Amino acid sequence: MTEIESTFRTERSFPEAMDRDDPLRHFRNRFHIPKTPMGDETVYFCGNSLGLQPKTALDYVIEEMEDWKKLGVEGHFHARHPWMPYHEFLTGSTAKLVGAKPSEVVVMNSLTVNLNLLMVSFFRPEGKRYKILIEDKAFPSDKYAVESQLKFHGIDPADGLVVVKGKNEDRVITSADILEAMERGGESIAMILIGGVNYFSGYACDMKSIAAAGHKNGCVVGFDLAHATGNLVLQLHDWDVDFAAWCSYKYLNAGPGGIAGVFVHEKHGNSFDLPRFQGWWGHDKASRFRMPDTYIPIPGAEGWQVSNPPILQMAALRASMEIFDEAGMENLRNKSEKLTSYFEFLLNSTVSNSGMRIITPSDPGSRGCQLSLLTGPGGKALHGKLGKQGVICDWREPDVIRCAPVPLYNTFLDVWKMAEILKEPF
Repeated sequence: MTEIESTFRTERSFPEAMDRDDPLRHFRNRFHIPKTPMGDETVYFCGNSLGLQPKTALDYVIEEMEDWKKLGVEGHFHARHPWMPYHEFLTGSTAKLVGAKPSEVVVMNSLTVNLNLLMVSFFRPEGKRYKILIEDKAFPSDKYAVESQLKFHGIDPADGLVVVKGKNEDRVITSADILEAMERGGESIAMILIGGVNYFSGYACDMKSIAAAGHKNGCVVGFDLAHATGNLVLQLHDWDVDFAAWCSYKYLNAGPGGIAGVFVHEKHGNSFDLPRFQGWWGHDKASRFRMPDTYIPIPGAEGWQVSNPPILQMAALRASMEIFDEAGMENLRNKSEKLTSYFEFLLNSTVSNSGMRIITPSDPGSRGCQLSLLTGPGGKALHGKLGKQGVICDWREPDVIRCAPVPLYNTFLDVWKMAEILKEPF
């Protein structure tokens, strides 16, 4: 038990005191909290699936709608936030959030589209080095994407896909499993694509060590950061990650189907000989509207753009990114570790005799803010019961409830309330 955990208490007065002393507590008021049919605020633990709406998001979107109404095409240059460079309004905040240089990031497209665009450049099978390493229980879309890349190169996924299996009781994949599989694969592995935080188990891998080992082994290393961006403190540039992509509708609170993001390390940013799928928004800005026949890519991550971006989606994301800038990812992570540890403490004292158990690692350094609860038979009924009592969390087949106490808007009292419900028979 850590020093912090030794102070945890189960009585209601403890989480109430923690919330009073929380320096980030006011950020909850910056979000719309869904209500129950009775009008009470729900306990919303689904930020790992869809983050809540910042209260400024509607105003930011309406601003662009009004400028469109008043200005028409002139809004590209004369809107209050001109549309031509709009994605650049997000660059500084994005770079800070993922530990990158501004030239290494760009906001564009959706997650799986971006992964496929990046793999066109970074998956270059040659000779005996032609395989892709991915973790078991990766998000299905990632597996579909890497399989399609293998097939695109004429490689049978049954041969070209190396799937890392977990060895513990719950088959949760660890960084050690990934490193061992990499060593075992040797020179056959061309590219590694791993979820920074596994969507199912909540396990956060050691991205720095994986990147270093992958490069030592001659591999290109990329990460799907859908469940890591806005959840963990990231240092993509310093970790020497080759590429990464993430969505923005989970922890980044940009709304359903929100625009995604990309990181390309600066060592690749000027590698114009790398093959890529081209489009006019990745073309040199100074000559883009001269409509030249010859494509000149923008240096850095912006050179992977294909089409002009959706302004309304970026407006919603800008509302959330301003909140992240104010709160600071290090501060959020500090609260997250305390909040999730308290949640774990309560769940362990609640479900230990029920046959349920937490499959997410107990080490705060090996997880984000998500805890995955293996329920066994009856889990779906339990999930339904939680919903009826105002707790919104996520069910994953066959028997896991995922809960994400997000530090921007969840409270210590939220986790206490869920633990109290679990004490009751279902």
